[in-house]
Amino acid sequence: MSNPIYLDYNATTPVDPEVAAVMLPYLQEHFGNPSSSHPYGRRTKAALETARGQVAALLQCRPEEIVFTSGGSESNNYAIKGAAFANRARGNHIITSAVEHPAVTEVCRYLAGQGFTVTYLPVDADGRVSPEMLAAAIRPETTLVSIMHANNEVGTIQPIESIASITRARNILLHCDAAQSVGKIPVEVPRLGVDLLSVAGHKLYAPKGVGALYIRKGIQLEQLIHGANHESNRRAGTENVLLNVGLGKACEIAGRDLKRNMAHLQVMRDRLFEGLRREAGAIRLNGHPRERLPNTLSIGFENIEANRLIAQMPHLAVSAGAACHADAVTVSQTLAAMQVPLSAAMGTIRFSTGKYTTAEEIDAALQIIISAVQALR
Repeated sequence: MSNPIYLDYNATTPVDPEVAAVMLPYLQEHFGNPSSSHPYGRRTKAALETARGQVAALLQCRPEEIVFTSGGSESNNYAIKGAAFANRARGNHIITSAVEHPAVTEVCRYLAGQGFTVTYLPVDADGRVSPEMLAAAIRPETTLVSIMHANNEVGTIQPIESIASITRARNILLHCDAAQSVGKIPVEVPRLGVDLLSVAGHKLYAPKGVGALYIRKGIQLEQLIHGANHESNRRAGTENVLLNVGLGKACEIAGRDLKRNMAHLQVMRDRLFEGLRREAGAIRLNGHPRERLPNTLSIGFENIEANRLIAQMPHLAVSAGAACHADAVTVSQTLAAMQVPLSAAMGTIRFSTGKYTTAEEIDAALQIIISAVQALR
């Protein structure tokens, strides 16, 4: 049996062959500790700094503003906890949104138990935060705002530049979880105006277990991991050269191929959407119709349970936006915040295309989806 058609690139991506190839020598022969002064260490130290430069080039920042981490969750934890504790003397109020990833909301919940106050901004029907509402939520004790760049479920892109102009004017730090946007759309920190930005490697064809945090020059964070003075004394622990080299190469490829990949992702996504609109009956598009990631398609199939629909499509790899139980429907936090009607939310499926998605796969997926929908209806 052939593998299922993969339309879940927002969950994770396969490692790009170019990335795997550049990593291989650091798995086999270049094993030195980057902190060592002999040739083995100097070789891996040089590779580490090359990778740091590759990440910085994609984000349009200085290499010294990049700290390597174990992934998006650690980057978010370091940014939010680090900023909150470092600025506690100034205030204890944090603002975030109702549609953040758990790697942000759970950090905020932890800080609420440490004496911080957290405001969760609502979003509109398209999943967007209102800059005006954010401005109104700021208090004298507000020290940090954390708003994602693009939503992992519906793909809606937040007005980060407008939010940044507000936080800058009030001397408030702005963190942006860009796990879903890096590699799919331009993510340039000077244009966005953010102070802190999180990257997750496995969302852009690098391995799992590696990420990065952009820390604008001059920003001081409370350390999350203590030990020796690795990563300019910002993250202790011998650097994972193998994975960091992979992330660097993935960022280089992402920058090199960005325009081509953006166009391809959108063509594949729209081919799927048009087919569903034509053949699948009553459906609802969740998320902003234009300000949305080029690869993300969140569709609510009216009056169908998402888990039953997925069960009908074993040859398709996708994600559900709701879980239906015997006595209740558990709708995702994002769909609930957007107030998507239950009839559509309960049947929401997220399709996300990637750079390896083909038109033949989209057409085959359409046949599978339409047959499943018809069988359930």
